[in-house]
Amino acid sequence: MDRMRKVEAVIQPVKLNEVKDALNHLGVKGMTATQVKGYGRQRGHREVYRGAEYTVDFIAKIKIEVVVEEALADRVVETIMEAARTGKVGDGKIFIQRVEDAVRVRTGERGRDAIS
Repeated sequence: MDRMRKVEAVIQPVKLNEVKDALNHLGVKGMTATQVKGYGRQRGHREVYRGAEYTVDFIAKIKIEVVVEEALADRVVETIMEAARTGKVGDGKIFIQRVEDAVRVRTGERGRDAIS
């Protein structure tokens, strides 16, 4: 069975195009991007709207998910880190998981064939 990894990254929305372009350049064939909200060390921030101050607990982020062959996973992580980094709190997180199998719905292809 082909060994695959799912790389899931939560990044700042302004970095999405840079990350997408860098992954395309690396040869990643596809990705999923979802608008999400969350917080980590930032713990939100305060805003003033029409004179009233309130706390924004959840910060808008983008979650990117890609499934790649195991041999490419480390390069994908490095590429995302380089493209998404601003050097400030809130740059995001990257999670790597094993993927047992993948199936292309249209053709029934499995494993490596399903993600290429």
